[in-house]
Amino acid sequence: MTAAAGGRPGGRTARRPGGTAALLASAAERPLSAYLVRGDDPALVADGVRRLLGALTAGRDPSTVVEEHGGAAGDELDVGQVVDAVTTPPFLTDRRVVVVRDAGRLAASAAERLAGCLAEALPGVVLVLAAGAGTVPKALVQAVQHAGGVIDTTAGTGRARTEWLTERLHDAPVRFDARAGALLAEHLGQDLHRLPGLVELVTATYGPGAAIGPAELAPLLGEAGGVAPWELTDAIAAGRSAEALALLARLLGPAGMYPLAVLNTLARHYQTMLRLDGASVSSPEEAAARLGARSVYPVKKALEEGRRLGPARIGRAVVLLADADLDLRGRSALPEETVLQVLVARLARLGGTRPSGRRAAATSG
Repeated sequence: MTAAAGGRPGGRTARRPGGTAALLASAAERPLSAYLVRGDDPALVADGVRRLLGALTAGRDPSTVVEEHGGAAGDELDVGQVVDAVTTPPFLTDRRVVVVRDAGRLAASAAERLAGCLAEALPGVVLVLAAGAGTVPKALVQAVQHAGGVIDTTAGTGRARTEWLTERLHDAPVRFDARAGALLAEHLGQDLHRLPGLVELVTATYGPGAAIGPAELAPLLGEAGGVAPWELTDAIAAGRSAEALALLARLLGPAGMYPLAVLNTLARHYQTMLRLDGASVSSPEEAAARLGARSVYPVKKALEEGRRLGPARIGRAVVLLADADLDLRGRSALPEETVLQVLVARLARLGGTRPSGRRAAATSG
């Protein structure tokens, strides 16, 4: 196999942010033969392609280097044209970058044709596949992994999400300090697809190279991003009423969940506790198997919280949820948001109350 211009045979898979940074850093001078940009958010995939193209075209006129295929709504993806592009040497330039949008639309036969091209890649020709909707056929993914690199734009959770955000802010045209980064992470929540646009807004407002702290960032943040439902149940379980109400407001935001969907999320959480109450299970894994749950982690949390609450408070929570369900379906004239606010406040009060006396003894066993 022939390596791309200045590149070397073999490829890399950037599943972690550090690997992505390394691929982007080397793309300007030593590009690989092919790249696959994939992820679970179309906006982040598009931003990943933008960043990659910026590196691949550094110091060059993109209009003479980049050739785009697919991506437009209803646009047929002609694999024959893509094959012609990747098997034609660059003309009047040292590099040709062939971009295939929505590569998940490729049929298996078309993917095999492209995979065959990568086995004999031309010097100076770089294929960029943007996953988009659908699933990129396995044969093509393997060919890219062998000849080039895979850039995964999925932010992940926990430490991986923090590393992902830290890398993006480090690469930004402006300099975010630690406090601004923390504010941005808290504000965006699950809506990380808003990050590229927000970084562009901050850069346009203050100019490249500007130092950005909370005072500079706050006026530009706009609507708070969504949060994961488990953040709400965690706050309720800890009895943090104010935090739980703030999280509820974000869940119900403009692009958030419907009130009944929020209620159903809470109901499933407490129903899991109810089903496990009094059950003779020795581990979260056993509890998950009994419930037929695919994931152990939420069952573990429900098991621990249920044991702490005890049967009386679990029963009270179920009654509160049933009442709220009736109110949301028309029994009450209160606004839907108010019904949920009252419910969350009451559940948080239950979660923050510790049993005493004989009840404490009963729930500790």
